[in-house]
Amino acid sequence: MMVRHRASRAFDGLRQAVLGGMSALVLAAAAAPGAALAQETVKIGVPVPLSGSYSTAGKDILNGAQLAANDINAHGGVLGKKIELVPQDDQCDADAAAQAAQTLVGKEVVAVAGGYCSSSALPELRVFHGAGLAFVMDASTNPELTEKGWDNAFRTIGRDDEQGPFAAKLMKEVLHAKKVAVINDNTTYSKGLAENTIEALKKQGIEVVYDDAVTPGQIDYADVAKQVAETKPDVIYYTGYYPEAAAIAMDVRQLKLPVKYLMGGDATTDPTLIKKAGASAKGMICTTAPLPRFLTGAKARRFIDDYKKAYGASPGPYSIYEYDAVMVTAKAIADAKSTKPADIVAALHKVSNYAGATGDITFNDKGDRAKAVYMAIIAQGQEFRAYRQLDANGRWISPK
Repeated sequence: MMVRHRASRAFDGLRQAVLGGMSALVLAAAAAPGAALAQETVKIGVPVPLSGSYSTAGKDILNGAQLAANDINAHGGVLGKKIELVPQDDQCDADAAAQAAQTLVGKEVVAVAGGYCSSSALPELRVFHGAGLAFVMDASTNPELTEKGWDNAFRTIGRDDEQGPFAAKLMKEVLHAKKVAVINDNTTYSKGLAENTIEALKKQGIEVVYDDAVTPGQIDYADVAKQVAETKPDVIYYTGYYPEAAAIAMDVRQLKLPVKYLMGGDATTDPTLIKKAGASAKGMICTTAPLPRFLTGAKARRFIDDYKKAYGASPGPYSIYEYDAVMVTAKAIADAKSTKPADIVAALHKVSNYAGATGDITFNDKGDRAKAVYMAIIAQGQEFRAYRQLDANGRWISPK
């Protein structure tokens, strides 16, 4: 059984609901004496890592944003103007992220949709809050981002304090783990997911036999793998990013360490993990929001087809959540009938049951997605396949 979302209208009908009347606005503006004004653009900032270790994920997110902009512009734009994306490289580095955010403010974007590393999203959010700009995040999952009480923070994806309990429940009820080793990389996201998972594991009565961090960017982690193996865990859960996850998987397999299950969080689901780790990634289980290929709605199917046609590859894990981030931002602009940042923020808070490519989106009072969904996937061959998910009654099922 695949991940299911509420049945929706035809894809073109959904787009027209978001962008209704915009084509008419373009035609009316073109006929008016001030028609030149209709050529102005509505700028949306996209801060992502376009260089460094996580550039693969960043470029994939930007691709998703571009597909959304293309769809919006093909149907007349918003308020009679074309959407213009303004990408900025934040390198998944806090200092670079703060500068990237300042640059976007200087380029007069009216809203922001993007982000990857939570350690970058936090300083970015601080800058955007100061400027009054909405920041709709597609991949940054640290709870602190929407716990500051700032009204400009929104997410199209879930939080680490939702993923952690899901992972712990899977380990107990599906993997029947008694002892678990948790490894993080000391980044904001990774530490947060580790802490939330450990808390949930203890509540489940599972012994946490290892809780420590690695330094990102190292060639291998053989020493750490050996130390972890000495604690005899049933599961190793790595809460960092895919480059280090690949290295850890290779060390664990090549050293033939007696670990039943190797797991990772949602930042390990990039296809690069399997490409880099090869056969060592086989059997690795990852907790994640549903990847594009496991979404069955008409908009998700169209997104995947459009992505493949445009970029010659399958979409990565967060591209579709970024697509929705840009689309829901455009909806807010249309609903507000304004490009004033404060009006866009207010309109986003009113979003309810928006039929996105990832399913229905409603933002709660904090700006979080009201109903976040998680699943477990497993590395098999050259791809990730569905492993387990919870049905509407809270029972584990094997998606097909």
